[in-house]
Amino acid sequence: MDVKRLSGKNILITGAARGMGAANAESFAAQGGNVCLADLDGDEAQKVADKINAAGNGQAIAVRCDVTKREDNAAAVKAVVDEFGELNVALFNAGLNKPRFFMDIDEDNWDLIMNVNTKAMWLGMQEAARQMIAQGKRDYPYKLINVGSIASRKPLIDVTVYCTSKYGCLALTHCGALGLAEHNITVNGYAPGVVVTPLWEQLDKDLVEIGFKEKAGQAYDDIVRDALQIKRVSYPRDIVGTASFLASDDSDYMTGQMIHIDGGWCIQ
Repeated sequence: MDVKRLSGKNILITGAARGMGAANAESFAAQGGNVCLADLDGDEAQKVADKINAAGNGQAIAVRCDVTKREDNAAAVKAVVDEFGELNVALFNAGLNKPRFFMDIDEDNWDLIMNVNTKAMWLGMQEAARQMIAQGKRDYPYKLINVGSIASRKPLIDVTVYCTSKYGCLALTHCGALGLAEHNITVNGYAPGVVVTPLWEQLDKDLVEIGFKEKAGQAYDDIVRDALQIKRVSYPRDIVGTASFLASDDSDYMTGQMIHIDGGWCIQ
């Protein structure tokens, strides 16, 4: 692999203050990319950007961004252009989960998850694509990358709304690929399973709180035993290679694809 294969690419990443978003930002920069870390927690995003800049690879900036607001998505895109000159790649990583059994779902739970996981992705895709279209067609495609989930392929009893939101992510990937092809913009994504991040650590606690699991860590153990062909959970380091591939020229002839990084869960 060319360690500088993202050299010259200017990349926006949402939900970049921690977890997979931060790991991807560091990975992209190490491969020569210039990254903008957009997150509701702007202070933590800035800390990651400072770490990247201190490493002396690609350049990094951070912006506070509420991904559920169109104006914040537009401002994040503008920040990339103002700092680096243009936008080449956007990775829509922001997401959350709050488990409920089907009959316990209420409007607040539905709106929270759907707004962050699906509506925000749609808004971000539109604002990034608007900038890319304005930049004009190039010999290479611009790239939108959506973070999906195993939950778009595997119905799960305890996270109905999350599953719905990630089915929506899959649809946005397919429909975006169709709608943006004429502008030389590709839309692809990747779908993790269990990734040890702050999101999953909170989910593990929430599953105990709603009575689906008896103790902390049981969700991890049960999924590894019953669902995964690779008998361990994953970590952000297991994800960044696929994300880098989708951001690089190596994936230029792909669009409308969702790659599963799930330890074999979806074939179980």
